[in-house]
Amino acid sequence: MPSRAGTCAILGLPNAGKSTLMNRYLGMRLCAVSSRPQTTRNRVLGVRNGQVAGDPAQIIFLDTPGAQRGENALRRYMREQTLAAAGDCDVALLLVDAADPQQRAPASLPDHEDRAIQEILAAVSAPLVLALNKVDRVPKPALLPMLEAWSAAGRFEELVPISALTGDGVDRLEQAIASRLPEGPALYPEDMVTDRAERFLAGELVREQLFRQLGEELPYATAVVVDQFAERPDRGDVVIAATIFVERDSQKGIVVGKGGQRIKAIGEAGRAAISELLGCPVHLVLHVKVAPNWSRGGGGLRAMGYE
Repeated sequence: MPSRAGTCAILGLPNAGKSTLMNRYLGMRLCAVSSRPQTTRNRVLGVRNGQVAGDPAQIIFLDTPGAQRGENALRRYMREQTLAAAGDCDVALLLVDAADPQQRAPASLPDHEDRAIQEILAAVSAPLVLALNKVDRVPKPALLPMLEAWSAAGRFEELVPISALTGDGVDRLEQAIASRLPEGPALYPEDMVTDRAERFLAGELVREQLFRQLGEELPYATAVVVDQFAERPDRGDVVIAATIFVERDSQKGIVVGKGGQRIKAIGEAGRAAISELLGCPVHLVLHVKVAPNWSRGGGGLRAMGYE
């Protein structure tokens, strides 16, 4: 029985729904998701086992940071993560936010977004599939003109309208991706979901709550470092201590909140999310510290785990 296996890089502008789509395919909350752009900062690998035309297929998805410009160290790191995935995959998937009027045609993209997309596409040598996401928020008569406009760009082997949130079209998209993977055996064990350690995933879920609960108040240069991740087999639980880093004292006050209420709410929601992921009770302790200008230099990035 022939089988297919390979990598699929999920590419697109910030807030296009890349992490939401990967979480749906994996059937779990692996990647941090929020309405705030640039929630994803690292490449995250997720393994999806399925079938294409009745034959087994293993898709190794690579969730990537949103395509962007910018010259501070953190933005450069994120761009490098995306370009590396774009240039080293078996299938490239460009995800477009169909609910954003500026993304409904390549010609309507702002210059900085168009340059970011073009930089990514220039790095892609693999077969390229385009998915118009969030079509549940688009009037049906507007969908065909969007498909025609993006099809005219000429590089896409297939265009698929989807909603990562509701699941519409994602099965068809999976077939479009899997059918373009190289033939060969599975690259990872069937029970493997990601190559990321649980310690990393716990930090991402805490950072997700920062994005969700603080919204526009959240300082861009906020990072989470897990200081302790201790499994206690005798009690069947996990003890986690993490530090939230910001760059200024005023930002620390935003995260802590009046009387510590904000950091308490972030901790409660983060603990619930991590417990769901790990399948056991979790004890989570959070601290907030100031690390001036950590996002502007390589040493600061390394200290926050961005290697």
